[in-house]
Amino acid sequence: MKKQSRHQRQPHPSEIQALQQLFQSGLLPQAEARAKAMIAMYPGMFVLYNILGLSQQAQGKVREAVSSFRKMLSIDPRIAELHFNLGVMLSQIGETKEAIASYRKALQLKPNFTVAHFNLGTLLQGQGSLQEAASHYQKAIDIEPGFFEALGNLGTIMQQRGQLEKAEQCYRRALALRPDARGHFNLGTTLHDQGEHAEAIRAFRETVRLDPYFADAWNDMGETLRDQGEMDEAIRCYKQALTVQPDHDRARYNLGEFYCLAGRLQDALPYFEGSNFADAQDRALQCYYKTGQFEVFKQKFDQLTAHGHHISVLFGTLSTHYATNFRMENTYNFCKQPMDYVVHTRIDELAEPDSPLLKELLYDIQHLAIAERKQGRLYYGMQSAGNLLQRSELSYQKLAALIRSKVRDYRQRFTGSRYEIISAFPQEIEFTSSWYLRMKKGGHLTSHIHEEGWISGCVYLQLPAKNSTHEGSFEYSTDGDDYPRLHDDFPSQIVDQQVGDLVLFPSSLFHRTLPFHSDEERVCVAFDIKPALYFNQT
Repeated sequence: MKKQSRHQRQPHPSEIQALQQLFQSGLLPQAEARAKAMIAMYPGMFVLYNILGLSQQAQGKVREAVSSFRKMLSIDPRIAELHFNLGVMLSQIGETKEAIASYRKALQLKPNFTVAHFNLGTLLQGQGSLQEAASHYQKAIDIEPGFFEALGNLGTIMQQRGQLEKAEQCYRRALALRPDARGHFNLGTTLHDQGEHAEAIRAFRETVRLDPYFADAWNDMGETLRDQGEMDEAIRCYKQALTVQPDHDRARYNLGEFYCLAGRLQDALPYFEGSNFADAQDRALQCYYKTGQFEVFKQKFDQLTAHGHHISVLFGTLSTHYATNFRMENTYNFCKQPMDYVVHTRIDELAEPDSPLLKELLYDIQHLAIAERKQGRLYYGMQSAGNLLQRSELSYQKLAALIRSKVRDYRQRFTGSRYEIISAFPQEIEFTSSWYLRMKKGGHLTSHIHEEGWISGCVYLQLPAKNSTHEGSFEYSTDGDDYPRLHDDFPSQIVDQQVGDLVLFPSSLFHRTLPFHSDEERVCVAFDIKPALYFNQT
């Protein structure tokens, strides 16, 4: 009789049972050691590698477990769950590309593997592959309609892609399954971006009811209340955010902004200097400059701009004003000559007689339920909340497409410019913010810049009759907003608009709307765009 080879030998069932008992009893090191010893005696035994891998995984020895699971797959590559488990572990050790491949293999073997769709979606989302990630979340939801986490993540992607109504639907479906602080917060941010401020505030209140330590919700509720003009309540929310999270950069920034707008620049300084949010350090420099502390300003400005790209809109404003004030060379390369980068153009589809698009826009602006955003620079008028050109109404989508085309023309016009405003110009034209402005008799907007923009613009839909020259016109300058002037030699220019006109300009340039005294309403749509690289810094 032929002697059995070692590779053909099988352990006695009692040996396997004893090994499984060690693992099930939580004696993981012993189970691991015993599994290794048995593998040396019985190579190629699938069950032994399985217990070895699970024991290593349970002990946090993820890389060792990965090796064991790979050995199992070399023995039998047809088991979807093994590919899935390998994907989980590879993700844990940062091997994202390999984890994605493992999840894809699991789904090839088992197309309705719900959790594999979800996990693959999270990895793709993290890599910015939003469309594919959304498709896997949707498949997970199709298989399991009550998949709470998949609904929430799909909502986040819809929100990131500007599909706010779809995002809202996902969040509401998820919340119908399970009350959740994060879900209410996400819903609130989506409602805010749609201009539904009252609903957003309710969502934020529910968030902090479920989780009183949710600092972002306190802060965002404060921002929404601020936009509604309820400053006392807004300040209370900012302070509550700092109570539960003392290092909350955005709440510090918002308090600094409040004191700055109130003219209390010295009170604003410590909040800006203590925050790393957005352009907080730029705002601190603005406080030094506006209070006439020129030496401190110049010293800090030179320190902050010595290295790196010159991409701060506010620094561009400050540097231009300082250089003009002291009759020096402008050293900041964002846009040294902003007056030369104003373009007055026209959208023909709005200017044609009886323009259908113009009628649609004016109708939607007058009749759609969009919340008003309060702001202290606007007199005898109202500004819409949310991001108007990301809304789903066809009129706004048509206008957005026409504006994108004009912005591309703007970029082409200045091709070859040495300034960052053009050399770092966004390839994809997306609106970081957009709103309509409606002004009545006496209406005007005081001098300001758009700190969170890059290129700004305004398209004119309805203009009042002029009782005198330049009424209701657009004026731009390198001086404004009560900046300290050592002389009056600052250039300014006025644009007299017609319906359908579009003015594009650097966001760093001061601009204002001159008062008018006609009884007719003045209606325009304003917007900011910014490179995606810098969009998330605001």
